Amino acid sequence: MTMKTDPNKLRTVLVTDCGSTTTKALLFERKEDRWHQTFRGEAPTTVEEPTADVTIGAVNAFTEVQELSARAIVREGEVPFVLTEGDPAQGIDLYLSTSSAGGGLQMLVAGVVHNITTESAERAALGAGAIVMEAVSADDGREDYERIEKIRHIKPDIVLVTGGVDGGATSHVVEVAETLVAASPRPRFGDTLKLPVIYAGNADAAEGVSSILSKRAHVVVVPNVRPSLERENLGPAREAIHEFFLSHVMSHSPGYGKLMSWTPVPIMPTPAAVGDIVQMYAKQTGQNVLCVDIGGATTDVFSVFQDRAGEHIFNRTVSANLGMSYSVANVLVEAGVSNIARWLPFELAETDLRDRLRNKMIRPTSIPQTLEDLWLEQAVCREALRLSLDHHRSLAIGLEGKREKGIGDVFKQASDRYELVDMMKLDIAIGSGGVLSHAPSRMQAAMMLIEGFGLQGVTQLAVDSIFMMPHLGVFASIHPEGAREIFENDCLIHLGASVVPVYSAKKGRSNTLAHVLCDGQLLGMIQVGKVSRLVTKATGRAVLRIVPEHASIDVGAGPGEEFEREIMLGECGVICDGRNRPIVFSERCAEAQSQVFKNVGLIAEDSCV
Repeated sequence: MTMKTDPNKLRTVLVTDCGSTTTKALLFERKEDRWHQTFRGEAPTTVEEPTADVTIGAVNAFTEVQELSARAIVREGEVPFVLTEGDPAQGIDLYLSTSSAGGGLQMLVAGVVHNITTESAERAALGAGAIVMEAVSADDGREDYERIEKIRHIKPDIVLVTGGVDGGATSHVVEVAETLVAASPRPRFGDTLKLPVIYAGNADAAEGVSSILSKRAHVVVVPNVRPSLERENLGPAREAIHEFFLSHVMSHSPGYGKLMSWTPVPIMPTPAAVGDIVQMYAKQTGQNVLCVDIGGATTDVFSVFQDRAGEHIFNRTVSANLGMSYSVANVLVEAGVSNIARWLPFELAETDLRDRLRNKMIRPTSIPQTLEDLWLEQAVCREALRLSLDHHRSLAIGLEGKREKGIGDVFKQASDRYELVDMMKLDIAIGSGGVLSHAPSRMQAAMMLIEGFGLQGVTQLAVDSIFMMPHLGVFASIHPEGAREIFENDCLIHLGASVVPVYSAKKGRSNTLAHVLCDGQLLGMIQVGKVSRLVTKATGRAVLRIVPEHASIDVGAGPGEEFEREIMLGECGVICDGRNRPIVFSERCAEAQSQVFKNVGLIAEDSCV
């Protein structure tokens, strides 16, 4: 079987995402005007017993696409594809896939100083699409035996070892390797195989670390993730992680060897594919992007923000204990009952709230059956977004590199680190996952993004229509232009824009915060403490201009400065939120609920179809 990989010759591409529970197949077709996403099929993932063969679920998803499209795709035999050769109306040109089945890619990272090398290792692993099960560092406050005990009970797919800047001391890095050997963790798949270990630390220690670890592990040495205090180099480590993912993880997962033989392009971890399409979009548009994928067990946050040197920096984090079903009880524990209840438009006893969320955890595939259940789910979503963004901001760090540093500067890192995520500079927020993409009204999805992320200034809002971002990420590795066309036209559903002024709360000031103009026409005004929806045409581009009323009001261009930008319009129009940031809630739950819903409830009801 020979599949086409020349972008200019591709006309029909079938892409799957093999998830933990569902395998989703999408058909991408080149029409006269552009690339389109045309048909979709899905089937339960079959990586677990009793089938234990991921290809069975994949073929079932192919079959649904075939039935819907009336295009011959599935055939009998080891390779289940009909190729387009001879008849362009039948078969496919290329098959691609991503995967997060079996829990995705799980990693352990280890370093010397938590705020330096270990943190860089985390960013490298997360950016490669991994879930970081544990981050160990020499200064994490644990005794050696505690670290060894913790590592011993972890079964990672890959271990990333870092430590020290190039040319620095080697003793602490060697001690990290010795701790790993003493713990002797086993790989998750293949008990007879050596544990895959990537060393990306001080180059001077590479030989010593390799000799220590090679007895128990398959070691690969790559350039240091932190060659100096003020610089990161994450690319080589991420490439090595991807190589190990294919050779040690995918190849030993049930049926993946066969699945890999069907495609000429390496299978990508699902989060890595999403990260790729986010980076591509940010690069092509020059925008600062924040994207979230909120699932049943985890919440992934992706961002691309410009640093102080003008370079766009990509970051991804996984909040592995924050989700809408399997991990919903963890959201309850971390957020607290009162923080969830403040988003509800009705009274709900604490015990009842806890019981409803526990029922959701033990019945994770259930969907809301009443309006109260829906509001509770969306309240949990707001808190999951808030907590996951807090986690993301703690790792999305920029580094200053303006001066030479000595060893003493290791202990003075606070002044050299800054948060990359600046909500005032955010251009677009993209939501993905069932609770956002399939909300009964687009206005509800918009309000979850606005309130969950605590958006500020002027931000465009969008959702992923049917969660095709992973498919587009792997497609972009072959055909970037085709992936961009589908992403902008079929994937992104533009909701409109949010305008959230930030101001000092001084008494005696006018209740008007700013005037909102669209294409030179006055749409309305933003009032203190009020949320309003200003209606625009539902599609197309327009120039949005925000004129603050006072010199201390910041609408995104600085205190007192007017803001003007061309935006994409959507069915939610322009949402104006005058409640300031952060929103100050009453300590009494009923009063807090009244603060949130005295305007928002009417907006959401009015937009329901």
